[in-house]
Amino acid sequence: MNVKIEESWKVQLEGEFEKPYFTALTKFVRQEYTHFTCYPPGTCIFNAFRLCPFDKTKVVIIGQDPYHEPGQAHGLSFSVNDGVMFPPSLINIFKEIEMDLGIPMPTTGNLARWAEQGVLLLNATLTVRAHQAGSHQRRGWETFTDAAIRALNGGREHLVFILWGGYARSKASLIDGSRHFILQSVHPSPLSANRGGWFGNHHFSRANAYLQQHGMTPICW
Repeated sequence: MNVKIEESWKVQLEGEFEKPYFTALTKFVRQEYTHFTCYPPGTCIFNAFRLCPFDKTKVVIIGQDPYHEPGQAHGLSFSVNDGVMFPPSLINIFKEIEMDLGIPMPTTGNLARWAEQGVLLLNATLTVRAHQAGSHQRRGWETFTDAAIRALNGGREHLVFILWGGYARSKASLIDGSRHFILQSVHPSPLSANRGGWFGNHHFSRANAYLQQHGMTPICW
């Protein structure tokens, strides 16, 4: 099966593309996009991989589902297109960055600028039906994105894995904490963040400190 994905990732994941689950997933996604409005646009499904090659990845931020309202999702977890109102979780992410690093709230919620510096903004599920959160879960995407996490875990050294909320934190079992740096906290959504544990987690400065300790350029958050 010919999947249009960035070349370094294709080398790492090509074995997945011929597995029965991926064949079934591809059929399902094609049917969904044919009969329903789905997000992100088809050309953006693999954006996280396109903008952040395997060998350039330094930080991994794991989300669960793409945004499911018009104009928001473009293939990067937590990110929205230029000109789109910031979702509440993204507002809290930017607030924490400002508290942690003194960087003021940006004018755009498009996080492609992070991806291009080596931040893999990976949703566990890469597609969703409009207005129906979780509608493409348990169809095979999680198997595929888990394979990507395992490839990074085994094929790279000294990465930062940022896990926010219970779902993302469940992925810690795929990561060797002796080779990589795992940062965990509650989710930045208001429901979780306002209970405590989000603000003041200093994940952004801690990630940069770890990268610098291992001879890598820090992320300009």
